Amino acid sequence: MSESAVDVPFTLTDRAVYVPDADALVLADVHFGRAAASSVDAPVDDGGDVCDRLGELLAAWQPEAVVVAGDLLHSFSRIPRGVERAVVRFVDRVEAAGASLVVTPGNHDTMLEAVFSGETAPEYRLADGETVVCHGHEPPSADADRYVVGHDHPALSIDGRKLPCFLYGPDSYEGASVLVLPAFTRLAAGATVNRMRARDFQSPLVTDADACYPAVRDAASDETLWFPPLGRSRRLL
Repeated sequence: MSESAVDVPFTLTDRAVYVPDADALVLADVHFGRAAASSVDAPVDDGGDVCDRLGELLAAWQPEAVVVAGDLLHSFSRIPRGVERAVVRFVDRVEAAGASLVVTPGNHDTMLEAVFSGETAPEYRLADGETVVCHGHEPPSADADRYVVGHDHPALSIDGRKLPCFLYGPDSYEGASVLVLPAFTRLAAGATVNRMRARDFQSPLVTDADACYPAVRDAASDETLWFPPLGRSRRLL
């Protein structure tokens, strides 16, 4: 597969995106408590792994704002043991970096107020004035040139390996572009998008999957590999 460059006004990083014109770091689907809710042994400590990787991103980008595009929590009906402590560590990491923190609640965040007292908003417009962040499980009410969402946990299957991926659709939703982020937690298996059509996505913002460009981060080379739109990539992957 050859790399296909896509001109975008943001930088993709470790399961997150940095928007330079807004000096903002955006991530989605942290799912604190997923390990406790799982019936199998988790491969990583979700709270520690998330906070350590967040710390690395904060040190690298030094953003003015950190925005979570939904599903900071995993459980719908209870707060598993250790989740409150994990959220405190998460907040502390952001505050120690001198950044503000905003959470746009997702469908899993029904108990968010029990563990998070910071700023929340159903939809959050970044400082660039052009980008709106939301979870993506519902149609947004705010107009924007660009939406950054989570919810679907996209992944791309390449040579038998399943890798978290980003999906970027220019003019994807009512004339606006849409960037779908992979889940920030490494405990989410991800939805393999290779053969998915628009009807297979849970987010109503993905209206033309064939026109969406998948991108995968190569940590070893610190590069972003852009692939042709899904409509073409299906024949190649």
